Amino acid sequence: MNYWLVKSEPEAYSWADLLRDGGTDWTGVRNYQARNLLQQMQPGDLVLYYHSVSEKQVVGIAEVAAPAAPDATAEAGSGWVAVHLKPQQALRQPVSLARIKQDERLSQIGLLRQSRLSVMPLKAAEFDTILELGA
Repeated sequence: MNYWLVKSEPEAYSWADLLRDGGTDWTGVRNYQARNLLQQMQPGDLVLYYHSVSEKQVVGIAEVAAPAAPDATAEAGSGWVAVHLKPQQALRQPVSLARIKQDERLSQIGLLRQSRLSVMPLKAAEFDTILELGA
């Protein structure tokens, strides 16, 4: 199993939207590095859902429900992909970016090193640490 973090502005598509919809295709990614990461995602992988920009906090856990497929919002044949995510559970306490920055165990997390990337892999220990902070 692999672990990931995806970022979305809550005003564009929030955790509440994902819960309401019961799942979504993670479309609209137009960064080559993020696209390559989407292609690596497999059903059953766990994903931390991060509200970016206005909130800057991890709010929930989702699961990859289907592997990468052509992104329906992109031009046909463009090579852009999307994965299907379904919600698992909300964190009891959202984990803020400030809290992540304070925790030495997370000093190398991609969220701090490549802050503009919308999809990033996590080490199992990083995933578990964030869950611990959100319990």
